[in-house]
Amino acid sequence: MKSLPQSRRAKNLVKIPVINTTIPHEQEAKFGGSRVFMKPAAPGTGVKAGGAMRAVFESVGVQNVLAKSKGSSNPHNLVKATVLALTQMRDAYTVAGLRGVPMNKVFNG
Repeated sequence: MKSLPQSRRAKNLVKIPVINTTIPHEQEAKFGGSRVFMKPAAPGTGVKAGGAMRAVFESVGVQNVLAKSKGSSNPHNLVKATVLALTQMRDAYTVAGLRGVPMNKVFNG
């Protein structure tokens, strides 16, 4: 298969940490007048979020999450705020690598 030229490749892909079909921790973000808050949910809860946020969670692969939007309900700003919050998330492996400590040190202090 022929490779795409550098200008046509996907440059904006980001890795979102998903642990057991949910997000690793609570997160807030703001874009424009829209604010979003999301927190992990127990297995079987499903995606409890509004329309624009729900579409982002389903496309990312998050199956269990609780989310709330505040402020403006403009769908463009809600999607951008949701993506911003998801890109700011870090899992335990990333934190351990950035700190240069073993995994058990991250959880046990």
